[in-house]
Amino acid sequence: MKTREYTFFGGIHPRSYKELSNKYPIEEYLPKSQVIIPLQQHIGAPCTPLVKVNDYVKVGQKIGEANGFVSAPVHSSVSGKVVAIEDRPSSSGKLVKSIVIESDGEFNYDDNIKPNEDINNLKPEEIRYIVREAGIVGMGGATFPTMVKLNPPSDKKIDIVILNGAECEPYLTADHRLMLEKPVDIVHGLLAIMKALGASKGYVGIEDNKQDAIKEIRKACKEYAGVEVAVLKTKYPKGSEKHIIKAITGREVPSGKIPADVGVVVDNVGTAFAIAEAIKYGKPLIERVVTVTGEGIMTPKNLRVKIGTPFRELIECCGGFKGIPGKVISGGPMMGIAQYSIDVPVIKGTSGILVLPEDRIALKNPKPCIKCARCVDACPMNLLPLFISAYSLKNDFDKCEEYHALDCIECGSCSYVCPSKRPLVESIRLAKREILRKRRK
Repeated sequence: MKTREYTFFGGIHPRSYKELSNKYPIEEYLPKSQVIIPLQQHIGAPCTPLVKVNDYVKVGQKIGEANGFVSAPVHSSVSGKVVAIEDRPSSSGKLVKSIVIESDGEFNYDDNIKPNEDINNLKPEEIRYIVREAGIVGMGGATFPTMVKLNPPSDKKIDIVILNGAECEPYLTADHRLMLEKPVDIVHGLLAIMKALGASKGYVGIEDNKQDAIKEIRKACKEYAGVEVAVLKTKYPKGSEKHIIKAITGREVPSGKIPADVGVVVDNVGTAFAIAEAIKYGKPLIERVVTVTGEGIMTPKNLRVKIGTPFRELIECCGGFKGIPGKVISGGPMMGIAQYSIDVPVIKGTSGILVLPEDRIALKNPKPCIKCARCVDACPMNLLPLFISAYSLKNDFDKCEEYHALDCIECGSCSYVCPSKRPLVESIRLAKREILRKRRK
């Protein structure tokens, strides 16, 4: 039987560069001394610290309490002494209040870390409680608290859950390796999400450039009814929530609406794995897989690291810089954030650390727009990036809103194809920020 490949309109096909790291199994890395754990690693309200300087903490101990419905607690990833609670630079580019812990190298687990009941014996509300207390957020980079997704409004019936295994960003291979090495746990997490939501159908969406992962996840799905792999045609940005929903289910999330409005919840495969660990072992979200890669890294690797580990240590673990580094990015090259320091810590949403050499990042001066419309053809949201950008650069944000700037997913496809190297995504991002700021007034 021929495999159906799901796709969508628009998008681009950048070179993947995944061959730099996709053959390397996940290695565990333990921090050398200090970890820096920001009290805000998620979308929503920051946490309130539950410890003070000089306290001794253990692995998995809750050290920050969530404030509000859209928030997630944080936990210690090491055992040791709290040496500071202060503002520290984060990979978001902001200063964030963080708990700094000096590891004692013992990694003693908190006494409250205990396995939960088997998923078959858990009620939906018990699964939601476990997910909330474990501090689990979207691990594809969005960091939206998963507990919120598992509690949709009562008038929205969820019948489909999609696990996003597309990992369409170039260079990144953390999800790919996780699907190869932990397929049973990922499917276990999917079943837990489905039970929490009362959904009858579950998909794991994987791009067709990861045939080995498709094979492993299919094997793990085999014994469960209503769960299957959806093979996605490789195209950027297939991992976008709205596009993976459209590709797999044919349902279109309207402008200004959320996936729950069309009966779907999407989570990352890493999120499902974290849920499985929280249920099986009682383990909160204190570590994740990070791809350290790029032509500027001596030996690219996929590392399982403790939350709070500084980027500097992981770069050193990979043999250090290869040549003169031109740019260090948290995440992938299309949607990641360039870093001004490598002393920022890994957080729950850190999928990769990308180092590009100096000769790969030569900036070109933007030229006037020639109205070629390549950005229009590439935009997967059917927007007109050239006009939104032009109005943004004139500070006419009302006009940007008329052109649906808020529907932009900031995938960067428009900037990638622009022959004049216009600052399209940057100016649209500015417009979105200004529109939302005006709405909050």
